[in-house]
Amino acid sequence: MELFSGFLIGLVGSFHCAGMCGPIALSLPAGTFSKWSFLYGRILYNSGRVITYTALGALFGLLGDRLNLFGLQKGISISIGVIILLSVFAGVFIKKVNALSFFQVRIVSAAKKYMKINFSRRSYFSYLITGILNGILPCGFVYIGLSGALAIGDFTQSAFYMMLFGLGTFPLMFGISVFGNFIGLNIRNRINRLIPVFAVILAVLFILRGLDLGIPYLSPAHKENFKSNNTEVQCN
Repeated sequence: MELFSGFLIGLVGSFHCAGMCGPIALSLPAGTFSKWSFLYGRILYNSGRVITYTALGALFGLLGDRLNLFGLQKGISISIGVIILLSVFAGVFIKKVNALSFFQVRIVSAAKKYMKINFSRRSYFSYLITGILNGILPCGFVYIGLSGALAIGDFTQSAFYMMLFGLGTFPLMFGISVFGNFIGLNIRNRINRLIPVFAVILAVLFILRGLDLGIPYLSPAHKENFKSNNTEVQCN
């Protein structure tokens, strides 16, 4: 169940990410492609993003696994929850500072400049490369997803977690790349107001997970507890 929360994070977060990555999706050239070629190119673009998210998930899962060897799994989970809470409440102040927005706009502008050069090659491969590059652009919800991958701490499961995250972003981003801004600004603004609430709920779940309360699914007992129990039985 924990793994499939990655899909939910991606699905909800896609409304937030559409504001940043939407311009890139809208800039995908239509040209004189046939209907199926048009759709295939956009599938490749979004698949490229999923590939990047999956690779990043595997990387963070490997890092989390290394940290778990030192008994830091519970601390990591609690720390991630606290960081998410801080980022949500600090967001009120960050919005008043245009430095972050300016930084993001500059990155997107540079990416779009390269993408124009990339699209001049007129190949399907250029769509895939564009999606792969799009996946590494800074995004708050990608960071939240990667935090989950780090907390899971397993190479395969973390990769699968972020793959589901990417698939969660797929419907909206594919729709934007095909139909344009088919979801009105008012609807997106309303959903964006709910995103901090969702982030707080997610942060609380991370903290509960690290508290090791023995509650199934919500705060399961840590694996180390079972190992220590088995050791005690063997000693008797």
